[in-house]
Amino acid sequence: MASAAPSPIQNGRFTSRISRTVRSPAHSHRRPRSRIQWAAVFLALVCLVCQATAITLDVPEPIETLELDTRVLQIVDGKWVLLSQEEVDLRKIKNRAVTTTFSIGVGTATHTADTTTTTSDASASTTTTADDSTSSTTTTLQPSPLPSPLDGGLSSNFTGAAGQNPCPNFINTFLADPTFKQCYPLSLLLQGSRSFFNAAKSIVSLTQVLDATCSANVTFCSTYLSSLAENITSPDNCGADYQLGNSIVTTTYVALVAYAPIYTATCLKDPQTSTYCFANAMTNISNPSSVYFYYLPLNLSLPGATVPTCSSCLQKTMNVFHDATADRSQPIALSYSSAAQQVNTICGPGFVNQTLAPEAQLSSRSPAAFLSGPSTLLMTSLMMLAMLPWLV
Repeated sequence: MASAAPSPIQNGRFTSRISRTVRSPAHSHRRPRSRIQWAAVFLALVCLVCQATAITLDVPEPIETLELDTRVLQIVDGKWVLLSQEEVDLRKIKNRAVTTTFSIGVGTATHTADTTTTTSDASASTTTTADDSTSSTTTTLQPSPLPSPLDGGLSSNFTGAAGQNPCPNFINTFLADPTFKQCYPLSLLLQGSRSFFNAAKSIVSLTQVLDATCSANVTFCSTYLSSLAENITSPDNCGADYQLGNSIVTTTYVALVAYAPIYTATCLKDPQTSTYCFANAMTNISNPSSVYFYYLPLNLSLPGATVPTCSSCLQKTMNVFHDATADRSQPIALSYSSAAQQVNTICGPGFVNQTLAPEAQLSSRSPAAFLSGPSTLLMTSLMMLAMLPWLV
């Protein structure tokens, strides 16, 4: 039969041909799939590299260690130095005055000894006496030397050749005068006295200073110091340097003129604590600007940022200064009104009198004639006093 089924061989060939025909499409797709896989691997590697690079760029640069200087600014021998906190504490201990009084009873004693020890702030003497039955020891604190005005030494910027200007000799002469020492004017200590700055660090030593200056006869000393103020401007003494604005001469002159109002204000006491108002202001850590008011009689205006403590001490102090403005030759007549206005702004209207007192009499001396503004020495003194609470 011509149309019979193909032979097995033929079927095998046919099957083989069909098999090749079926495998051919699958085989043709192997290369594209391999390329896709390699592309995926490549993209994964690129992503990893980009991520690693981004992480590297985000790493902050190393920062050097910040070292803090914790030392404290202190005045040592009239100079500003940086001391560690341990050194500051040690100096406080050394400068602390100690008073001890005690007695010891013993059965017998065979000797008598006298011993005296001295510290930087005060000297104490210890004496031991003995008899056949008892022995007693008593330590008595002796007052430390009081601060001295102009103890920083007179500068060399006086007129004329060295040794020929009479001004330094005139100043040194009245500073050594027993009458001047008896008056012990605090007004001269407020300007340029290194020993006063040291004493002002302690309310105990500052109280000793105030006890000494407030024990003077203010009536006699006002007359005496006013005559010194007139003499210092004489051509035979410091007149030439006064006219040229020598800081030592001009500030000394102002301090001599302003003795009375400063004396009265600084000797006021707080009725509640019986302590000096001035001492409280000097050691007021919470409000250091309280001390600025005591510089008003020296023709120094209050800083604009001054925030007064509205206390009875401030009110009494401003009343003293108000009364002093009756003498228009007093420097306080120039600085009082603006200060009183600042006080009333904070403490309320009428806390102090903003106007000058009625003029008592006309004076040939006008404060504006010799006070064009605060001197550099006075400004420096005020800045140092304002930092004292942080140096203690």
